[in-house]
Amino acid sequence: MQALLDFLGGMFGTRLVELIAAACGFANVILIIRRSLWNYPFGIIMVILYAYIFYDYKPYSDAILQVFFLGIQILGLFWWLKRTDDTGRVIVRSIATRDLALTLSAGIVGALILGTVMAEFTDASLPYPDATTTVFSVEGQVLLARHYIQNWPIWIGVDLLAIGIYSYKGLYPTAVLYVVFLGLAIQGWRVWKQTHASGGRFPA
Repeated sequence: MQALLDFLGGMFGTRLVELIAAACGFANVILIIRRSLWNYPFGIIMVILYAYIFYDYKPYSDAILQVFFLGIQILGLFWWLKRTDDTGRVIVRSIATRDLALTLSAGIVGALILGTVMAEFTDASLPYPDATTTVFSVEGQVLLARHYIQNWPIWIGVDLLAIGIYSYKGLYPTAVLYVVFLGLAIQGWRVWKQTHASGGRFPA
């Protein structure tokens, strides 16, 4: 029994704040896939806790990102309220190819700029990978808040990179959470595409 407890402690950590943040993140994504407005309370708690965690571990770009996420969570709540079907679920849509290409190009440039700033002026750990997840998380969150299906492939890329970053930093509960996020993002992409193909209705 003790060996099992030691294994679980090594995998999921002992910091209560990180475990709570991970649990809120899991609930948040599940509810987003279901296009439920109730994802927002869990999302708000999650970003507040991760702002504290990331500041403590020095991936400063991610700490700053949580401040943005808090604002976009509040703004996204109002956007979702304005575009729901008769069941209360958000109606999804697809972004134009040209706009998506511009979004991705801006993300690459933004990641290079932010990574350079963090490398030159802070003691940030892994400044360029950290900046990449930060910038593309911003883009993914904005597309998500605007109900675009293409938010999911962006999150898949972010999740893959984040798994490596957090494992390297020893944030094992968060790394495990992002493995779960990766699976959920793949599932979310599938479900939202089905929803869009069926005219915005959630598939039975």
